[in-house]
Amino acid sequence: MATKDLSKRERVKHGLAQKKEVSHKKLGELSAKSSGRDPLAILKLAEKDRLPQLLPVKYSRMEVNAFAFFRGSVGIMAYDLAHLPHTRLMVQLCGDAHLQNLGCFAAPDGRVVFDINDFDETTTGPWEWDVKRMATSIVLAGLESKHDDKQSAASVDTFVAAYCKTMQTLAAEPVLTAARFMIHRLGKVAAVNAAFQQAQRSKPADLLEKYAQKVKGHYKFKKVEHVLWPASHQEHSQVLNSLKAYRQSLAPDRLHFFDFYQPVDVAFKIVGTGSVALRDYVVLMEGHSPDDALFLQIKQEVASTYAPYLKQPHYDNQGIRVVLGQHRIQAQSDLLLGWTRIGKFDYLVRQLNDHKGSIEIEDLCGDGLKAYAEVCGELLARGHGRSGDPLVIAGYLGSGDGFADALARFGVMYADQTEKDWEDLKRSRKVPKRS
Repeated sequence: MATKDLSKRERVKHGLAQKKEVSHKKLGELSAKSSGRDPLAILKLAEKDRLPQLLPVKYSRMEVNAFAFFRGSVGIMAYDLAHLPHTRLMVQLCGDAHLQNLGCFAAPDGRVVFDINDFDETTTGPWEWDVKRMATSIVLAGLESKHDDKQSAASVDTFVAAYCKTMQTLAAEPVLTAARFMIHRLGKVAAVNAAFQQAQRSKPADLLEKYAQKVKGHYKFKKVEHVLWPASHQEHSQVLNSLKAYRQSLAPDRLHFFDFYQPVDVAFKIVGTGSVALRDYVVLMEGHSPDDALFLQIKQEVASTYAPYLKQPHYDNQGIRVVLGQHRIQAQSDLLLGWTRIGKFDYLVRQLNDHKGSIEIEDLCGDGLKAYAEVCGELLARGHGRSGDPLVIAGYLGSGDGFADALARFGVMYADQTEKDWEDLKRSRKVPKRS
């Protein structure tokens, strides 16, 4: 139901009506597994259009711990969420909301900002799906940072309380004020401050040193074991040809800056846990001098794992889906965000590590998890408030106390389920000993 034409009071009432249909308590339930649920089969389906030779790398990363498994198995949770009650109150989902999918990057004006920064799974869906996935990630990350279930559940409470408070704030603001809403205390949270410090230190020169070497006065990619290697001649040609289509995805003001750079080399790079085995290229570009470097990432995008369960608009390119979703959620996005196509595959294009800073699990020890969970709640609510109707969601949430209790229960229960699925994966990958 579209709510934009309703009065403020009617929009709040619409949210309240959904609460009567799907209570807070019901959202916190994890019902018996639906018939036919097969986590390993779901993982197998996600292998489509990935490079088979890199799948062992993906699974070896997922085997490390339950949180790593969770990061690489969003399709399993998408299946489970689709088989549970939901509010039908739609927003632009991040799709893979977890603690380490937030981080620092450079805004178009050069300032380093902290926000949700991974949108491979973005699509339109029920707002609580992101909240449930983030709540579960808090519990799983809590296990890795030496918190017990009680402490992790308390951090989920903090996360949900921050989400509810921020959504109520956005609901009370004029539309454009809500759209520009900023969170100013981020640097005071230890884990976020560490990411800011990392981002401030990150410069293109660091990437040149890490990934390239000078050959006859110009930089060329070098091989970095298990991370990056120079592209083949065919890949080199295909990737550079794809920049023509990418240029057409940029606004004129962005294109003006991009055209000062010329491509000099192409490499293949292995990316994070969820995206391992997807095609990912890096283009080294040179501006006014060899040291004026731009690293452009060209990352394969496949359909969102939520696609089978949600009605979606048609996109000519999955990169378009990601770019539009990112713009709807983020207050500020990468200056050179765009899309292209290589052969039969779709790609997102963005800068690689433009003042990037990430959250480290060790920074979540002690009070770090709870403090960071609060930030996650604020930023997720801002993204949902920008892309959905904060008045309707606020109407559903009410004070949020009952919802916080329900989500804390759900987070602990689903974390337990994730651990079982992780154990299933490990058992399935054991090679039988020869007699």
